[in-house]
Amino acid sequence: MRHGIAHRKLGRNPGHRKALLRNMMNALVRSERIETTVEKAKEVRRLADRLITLGKADTTHARRRAFSLLSDKANTEKVFSTLAKRFVDRQGGYTRIVRTGYRVGDGSDLAILEYLPAEEKKTKAKKGKKKKGTSEKPPEGKARPAAGKPAARRGKKAGGGEKDAPKRKAKGKPEEPAE
Repeated sequence: MRHGIAHRKLGRNPGHRKALLRNMMNALVRSERIETTVEKAKEVRRLADRLITLGKADTTHARRRAFSLLSDKANTEKVFSTLAKRFVDRQGGYTRIVRTGYRVGDGSDLAILEYLPAEEKKTKAKKGKKKKGTSEKPPEGKARPAAGKPAARRGKKAGGGEKDAPKRKAKGKPEEPAE
């Protein structure tokens, strides 16, 4: 059973795995979008979200920890200057994984791992009480549905039931022409 296993091994020894994840994190920070397998994307997502959290702290210790994960001075600076500022109001979930299909050679699940774009501020309209004298009229040609009736009952005739429904064709019998 897989109890207490902290990460995926990705079929590599620890040194190779660490180098792979470091290179993928650098590529993600540099281009903000990478295409890889789903399993690798899920592993890199853990580390990429941790980078943004370090960037939001913006202390000397956080910079040193981020540099130890990336080993690239330009990418470390980008994390603290642009990416962390993008996610100031967000509490986690800085990346998105979008599945794209299967690899032609071996059939592996492929995915795009990307940082979320900057959120746009939504302005809400002021909610106030409607005045009694003003009411919105429906467009011409369309009547407003009856307020008290459920949606399934609208438009049916009272007592119409099955009488008005079209009759079904019987199987195997040819249809007789109507006169």
